[in-house]
Amino acid sequence: MFGDQHNFDVLLVGVIGEGRTGWGEATILPGYTDETIEQSWGVAARLVGACRIAGDLQRAATGLLHTAPFTATAFLTALDWLRNHPTLQRAGRFDLLGTVNGKAEHLQELEEEIEILIGRGYKTLKVKAGWDPDADLKQVDTVRRIVNGRAKLRIDGNQGYKRDQAIHFLKKLKPESIELVEQPCPAEDWESACALVGAGEVPLMLDESIYSIEDVDRAAALKCADYIKLKLMKFGTLDALETGLRRIEDHGMKAVLGNGVATDLGCWMELCVGLDIVTTAGEMNGFLKTPVQLLVPALKCDGPTAVIDDNARHIDMEAVNRYACERVGDWDDLPERLRSME
Repeated sequence: MFGDQHNFDVLLVGVIGEGRTGWGEATILPGYTDETIEQSWGVAARLVGACRIAGDLQRAATGLLHTAPFTATAFLTALDWLRNHPTLQRAGRFDLLGTVNGKAEHLQELEEEIEILIGRGYKTLKVKAGWDPDADLKQVDTVRRIVNGRAKLRIDGNQGYKRDQAIHFLKKLKPESIELVEQPCPAEDWESACALVGAGEVPLMLDESIYSIEDVDRAAALKCADYIKLKLMKFGTLDALETGLRRIEDHGMKAVLGNGVATDLGCWMELCVGLDIVTTAGEMNGFLKTPVQLLVPALKCDGPTAVIDDNARHIDMEAVNRYACERVGDWDDLPERLRSME
């Protein structure tokens, strides 16, 4: 369980080869991943110091997927970009969800927020839960009344409940307009995930419990989830993420994709992977929460729909230079042409 986020701590990785540059990111969210910002930076520094060619970097980063998946993904997706991965050439449109931040006790503000989201065209709204079950039920009921059937509600438990609390919440939760309830109990508590099946009338989704294809297979074998949510930062490469999404569908579950705590770089990569595969509202809306954009051209939205064109993208090095807190590697030794080529 974690609270409000006021800034994104981003590990940005650039890999240069043959006059081209590939980029990847890891945005570390304490409470979601076991990785810390300090640990991630240390791992990244060791990788930079130890690897000089792409093959060595690929092997070293792949070997870290089980212990430092977010950090490893930053390097592996940078290599994907460097190699002109065809997924990053995709173009299309992807509907996103909107997040409800207001509280029932501030009714007027909540009503105004929801009306703005509905007015922009959002058809799926996320409501945070996982604190006090009865207070959360009141919040959901208030949001449901305001929405009045104009959008589906995705309830995120954020690992906040003990098993008995989650069962209480699910038994009392009315199913009308509820798309699903996400990860009510801690990630490692698979017994509780199984115990929640049938406790209520709404579908269940796992998120924090899922870090690999094996976890997807485990959820399917246990029949403890109707939906599975994936994030690129846990899967390493674009191909692995696509394989995971297709495996979910193969098991008869529904896939949800997206990281609400990522820059436009990570969100763009997730959008490219999910096009024509994922049919549920995407959660890769982190780029809508930050004033700084890294990509040129910038990601654009048509109402609630992210629009991905087929223009080649690069990183805004002016933004990188302005906001970078620390660097490691041979940055100062690179030719000016490469440092400014973006």
